[in-house]
Amino acid sequence: MVTVPQHDNIFLFVPNLIGYARIVLALIAFWCMSTNYVVAGWCYAISALLDAVDGHAARAFNQSTRFGAMLDQLTDRCGTMGLMVTLSLFYPEYMFWFQLSMAIDVACHWLYMQTSVVVGKTSHKATDLSENIVMRIYYKKDVLTFMCCVNEAFYISLYVLHFTTGPMIFGMSLFKMVAVLTGPLAVLKALISCMHAYVASIDLAGVDKRERLEKRAKEASKRSE
Repeated sequence: MVTVPQHDNIFLFVPNLIGYARIVLALIAFWCMSTNYVVAGWCYAISALLDAVDGHAARAFNQSTRFGAMLDQLTDRCGTMGLMVTLSLFYPEYMFWFQLSMAIDVACHWLYMQTSVVVGKTSHKATDLSENIVMRIYYKKDVLTFMCCVNEAFYISLYVLHFTTGPMIFGMSLFKMVAVLTGPLAVLKALISCMHAYVASIDLAGVDKRERLEKRAKEASKRSE
């Protein structure tokens, strides 16, 4: 762990500063997405890659915060949504699938993260031995990083393909090859997002059931007095 002067201004923590940079890069990417794929592609890709950097910074500087986690989640979700809106315009025949992907991504992650707060987890990435086995595997550091990278690679390759085929490898466009190879993994990630919703729903229903039982026990106790 790196030793740095301690202060309590959460907004100026190193990982949160990286988060702000991610937002700026995403906004530049949004502005240029329909006209300049080089600037937009690089800004979007760097913003996505910094997602891994801010996590390392949070651990290195002992600056993990709930605000930082929320900032990170919102930047991820909004960044991906911005790209998918553009892809819906570029590939209107596949608009439904992009809409479905956006809905799954936002709804499932939001439900999972909010439920993590309700049940008292220190992080939405925190899992225990009783957790669903798919979630335990998914949130292993290397697995999570790999799945996020291939998911971004799939959508970025579709975006760039609208403008250029790129270099040819074995008679196939490089970007098309990336899209074909990463596409199944992007679908798998969407299915795992649905698993997020399933696990969160079970946990949240458990909280509701416990609270209802506690309420009944209190009411029964009052009546017996």
